[in-house]
Amino acid sequence: MRAIDPTEPGGPEVLTVVERPTPHPRAGEVLIRVVAAGVNRPDVLQRTGGYPPPPGAPSIPGLEVAGQVVAVGDDADAHLVGQSVCALLAGGGYADYAVVSAGQCLPVPDGLSMVEAAALPETLFTVWTNLFERGYAAEGDSVLVHGGTSGIGTMAILLGKLFGLDVIVTVGSDAKAKAALELGAAHAINYRTEDFVERVAEITGGEGVSVVLDMVGGDYVPRNLKCLGEDGRHVSIAVQGGASATVPLWDIMRRRLTLTGSTLRPRDAAFKEMVADELSRTVWPHVEGGRLRPIIDRTFQLEEAADAHRRMEAGDHVGKIVLTLQ
Repeated sequence: MRAIDPTEPGGPEVLTVVERPTPHPRAGEVLIRVVAAGVNRPDVLQRTGGYPPPPGAPSIPGLEVAGQVVAVGDDADAHLVGQSVCALLAGGGYADYAVVSAGQCLPVPDGLSMVEAAALPETLFTVWTNLFERGYAAEGDSVLVHGGTSGIGTMAILLGKLFGLDVIVTVGSDAKAKAALELGAAHAINYRTEDFVERVAEITGGEGVSVVLDMVGGDYVPRNLKCLGEDGRHVSIAVQGGASATVPLWDIMRRRLTLTGSTLRPRDAAFKEMVADELSRTVWPHVEGGRLRPIIDRTFQLEEAADAHRRMEAGDHVGKIVLTLQ
């Protein structure tokens, strides 16, 4: 099969198409003929050598795909063969075929394109488990989300609309602020021209937000804590600005703040299957009803994977970047 599988870390130019053996589904797994694959920030980190695949995962990058099930392993439902699904992967998405636990697949409903389906799993699983489960965001809460026009940010806005949250986002330009507001963000703060701590205080009347979903880390963390109200929750999902932070412990104690976070990729199949089951009950009806659609920035052919990574690294995208394989 065709695949993107660099043998050495490097720039986007290492993302060339090579031939690799087609994988075989093991017990409980399905083999998916990939039609589209989402491009995510961890793919870029893996390409540069900063985020190696977890043990047992393919060296081929790609954390989400959509396509047709063409074979199943032992103990997997044979009726899945021929069905269109999207799935969260630990790796292997940048290829003609990918294997994954059957429990990590969700059906692609009528009216949802394969490109849209491929753009859902990684951000949906991430935002749901961190904003709603670890952050306990509930109807009526105000939340602060950094990177408001990224795949994660746009998904947080869309889910926030569906579940009654006031989503405040930070973005890097006035054009991105406009885009975020058009998607449904309650407020969009241009961090290049405004102090987001001051603006959050203004927006919330000094009460702060219930949850901060942070992908920056570093010196953003103490600033984020200033944005939280009492009993607020700070959820870290990436450390693009640094993996260490100095935090005011007394203030955390006084205001009963919670600092938590998670990484999704290394979690085992049982956890991901549990999340998929929860999403199938709570969120997938909105997908099936046409009320939740991912924001697609641009698509690239598999052979153009290098250009897809260049666009992500440039930071100009709004929504998801997707590779198409057919």
